[in-house]
Amino acid sequence: MKRSVCFLLGCVAFASCSSKKVLVKNSASPQKPQQVITDNVLVKKYPTAVDYINRFKAIAVAEMNQYGIPASITLAQGLLESGNGNGTLARVANNHFGIKCNTNWKGKTILQDDDQLGECFRVYNTPEESFRDHSIFLQRKRYASLFQLDKNDYQGWAYGLKQAGYATNPQYPQLLINLIDRYQLTQYDRPDAPADKSVREEKVLTAISQTTPAEQKKEPEKAPVTMKIYEVRSGDTLYNISKRFSISVDDLKILNNIQGADIKLGQLLLVSK
Repeated sequence: MKRSVCFLLGCVAFASCSSKKVLVKNSASPQKPQQVITDNVLVKKYPTAVDYINRFKAIAVAEMNQYGIPASITLAQGLLESGNGNGTLARVANNHFGIKCNTNWKGKTILQDDDQLGECFRVYNTPEESFRDHSIFLQRKRYASLFQLDKNDYQGWAYGLKQAGYATNPQYPQLLINLIDRYQLTQYDRPDAPADKSVREEKVLTAISQTTPAEQKKEPEKAPVTMKIYEVRSGDTLYNISKRFSISVDDLKILNNIQGADIKLGQLLLVSK
């Protein structure tokens, strides 16, 4: 369940690299980006972060009410891992959290080249099923201490997920926190009574660090985050970024909802589709 995470945004969007190969076995009908006709030209309309949040905020709240995972965390992870729902797994397999198959999985599957060739991922009939499986996934022992945190302690959850081994990227907590702050996702969390978060977080991280390697190995595999995000640096242009990542300028603009040619220093761009 290790993953390498890059960061996202602008309008937050991400997806698996265009070179990845996908093979679906008994898959449900693929979800396609919305298509619109503009001046007789067929254009793919990729959901933005706001589109994604509006679509799934109620589901994230429902999962929080049943399983205790902050809705802000679920939404941020979904945004990050599915690229606003634009990623291959999200579109083709309704898999918004990159959960792989294991021996207990009896549902449909999809094969996709990832760290290794032809890795097996779960296929869901609906995105809602993916959100539910994500909630169930976090009920495992290694994440148990996180549920001692306040329901609205998204920072504690972000750092706790990294500490528990959910992600290998050292910046994973900051990526989630930046998304939550940028889109004010805490508005979907259930308010809690005031508590000493620093003390509670320290206890949680200590408990997680005491999980033995043997216990961690029992956990099912988790896919790396299948997207590539680039932070705009001084001197960058859409053209040189497109050449660097082998993506057309038009696709770069569509994926990041850019109307003109201007980009800003520090802006986060999805650079794979």
